[in-house]
Amino acid sequence: MVRSAGNVRLKAARLAAGYSSQQDLADALTEHARVLGIRGLSVGVRQVRRWESDKPPWPQPDCQRVLVHLLGQSMEMLGFTPPWGSGGPKPDLARSPLPLGPRRAGISPLTPAQPGGPSQPITAGTDFAAVTRAHRRLYWSVLPTTLHPAVTAHASLGRAVLPETADATRRTLAVALAETYLLAGRIEFFDLREPGPANDTLVLALQAAGEADDALLGAAVLAHMAFVPGWKGDREATAERITAARTYARRAPASAEFLAWLDAVEAECETRCGNARTALHLIGHAEDILEVGNEYATPEWMDWFSPVRLAAFKGNTQLAAGHLPQARETLLGTLQGLSPHEDKQRSVIYGDLAAVEAASGNLEGACEYAIRALDQLTLTWYATGMDRVREVRRTLAPHQHEPCVRELDDRLYDWQTTVSALSR
Repeated sequence: MVRSAGNVRLKAARLAAGYSSQQDLADALTEHARVLGIRGLSVGVRQVRRWESDKPPWPQPDCQRVLVHLLGQSMEMLGFTPPWGSGGPKPDLARSPLPLGPRRAGISPLTPAQPGGPSQPITAGTDFAAVTRAHRRLYWSVLPTTLHPAVTAHASLGRAVLPETADATRRTLAVALAETYLLAGRIEFFDLREPGPANDTLVLALQAAGEADDALLGAAVLAHMAFVPGWKGDREATAERITAARTYARRAPASAEFLAWLDAVEAECETRCGNARTALHLIGHAEDILEVGNEYATPEWMDWFSPVRLAAFKGNTQLAAGHLPQARETLLGTLQGLSPHEDKQRSVIYGDLAAVEAASGNLEGACEYAIRALDQLTLTWYATGMDRVREVRRTLAPHQHEPCVRELDDRLYDWQTTVSALSR
């Protein structure tokens, strides 16, 4: 007998909002009811458990209001089916002061399977997945502003077709849809620097992974969601999402590379939160995992991590910890180990090497590496790489009249770089 995944949309929204358990959500709903002025409403964990079952009952109007206000999504997006056929009242969503779910065109909620049964052929899932794989490969060479509309349009197609599929076809399509939303979220966060929309998109990726009951893909989505608060230095919210990601990873045969990547994600977030020593310990643990290995294969869709990428994480963390000679050695080794298609990562490493030289007092070396990063960015744009260059330039402000810094400024603010940065 196949185990039911339950109401995966509500589960995904709960985890995305930072409530790691059903009890946490019940307590938050009860407290939020008081904030909204709804008297006498107390939500228990048993009620939340029923809502997260495979056949969630339609909540009472006051519960609907609190759920919508607290989680920022409509009832349908939270996995509830309205009982209009039995004469149930329609919720007054106009009273909600919060946006209902993702805010941009092209990213819309998943819908339940159609009652009439599947209308798509069994090839629908594999056909959709073929385009998803192509987008995955194109990510490394196509401009993000060019690729992102295609990816979001593909996600909209998958969302529309999913209710018309069943059984193995539905699962195949749901897995590919989750990967598509994950790619869209990655572009929004790392390439376009839009953390808010990225978080919204990753919620939909998590819901699609739940539809497929793919725990490992869910873990990957949750780990990416940890970057959003991690970049802001919110260690508590980051820790909740990392814990959720590790929990999901335990439910699936996770490869050594996947487990090492989870350590690397947490390490980068800890570095952003000012805890470089903790981050270095996590990276050391990841290195040990890779050395020992295990019998499980890394999923095909996980093409963003390798031992070389772990070394790049390590070099950046050593830089943050002030271990400049070690950071220089690590980053130079990483630069030599990059494959030809890893141009986005190359701009980041050049930026980190520039920061190492700037911190070491080598102004000319810092400017030289920063210019190399800019040269790379003209070939393959990556907002994360440009962020590194701008961070280095800020540290060089006391030396802005030096000839090498002026040369960097001429390159940073030439017509091509300026127009490219402002148009993306």
